[in-house]
Amino acid sequence: MIGLGKMGEAIARALVAKGFEVLGADVLEEKKRLEALGIKVYVNNNRAAAAEADVVLIAVKPGQVPHVLREIAGEVKGKLLISIAAGVPTSLIESLAPGARVVRVMPNICAWVREAAVAVAKGRTASKEDVKVAKGILAAMGRVVEVDERYMDAVTALSGSGPAYVFSFIEALVLGGLAVGLPRDVALKLAAQTVAGAAKMVLETGKHPAELRDMVTTPGGTTIEALKALEKSGFRGAVIEAVVKAYEKSKAISEVVSSQA
Repeated sequence: MIGLGKMGEAIARALVAKGFEVLGADVLEEKKRLEALGIKVYVNNNRAAAAEADVVLIAVKPGQVPHVLREIAGEVKGKLLISIAAGVPTSLIESLAPGARVVRVMPNICAWVREAAVAVAKGRTASKEDVKVAKGILAAMGRVVEVDERYMDAVTALSGSGPAYVFSFIEALVLGGLAVGLPRDVALKLAAQTVAGAAKMVLETGKHPAELRDMVTTPGGTTIEALKALEKSGFRGAVIEAVVKAYEKSKAISEVVSSQA
């Protein structure tokens, strides 16, 4: 793993928990903490980490990707190279690391608890077997789907940034609970479990969210009053706009990184 920031560490933790041997490149200040997690750390030596690894995962910020790839290009020829950098197309990665078999991935921070939504897109140089291997690795983080690369900016906007939207919603539920007199710890547990349970119902029943919502909404009841308030406040429109804005930002990042490479 090249890059062990918040996202990189979340992924590394998930992989270690599933029995993978993880090598990481990071700064000296993080060495002891990361080694305590079961990660072999190369201090400021991306090339050494890439040379020893069978699969190389790039988890640095998008603007750092060109520099890192130029640094390790000679060490990744013939290897599977997985990138989680938002807005960085496989074509750019392939041009800067010729000979590598490239797969582009968008996970999210929920890898921290091994419940991430992960999208995988095959690059031109990768094989179907490479994608299969990548999926096997990424399954340690959560639920994996394969998409065409043209959808990756949309994936970034929806599930990549999505946990932040959900955390904000949980916080709002907690504040609502406080407003009607619930103790803070009770409101937090109830809000978080409500979101977790609702998400599990969508995934396990296969029903449309609107159908599940109707199961809760009785005529003249409390839920319809709450839904009226959400509609009046533009709740769904605000969420849609958030995803669109994140999508536009991801596209803009891609253009900047490509122009600077």
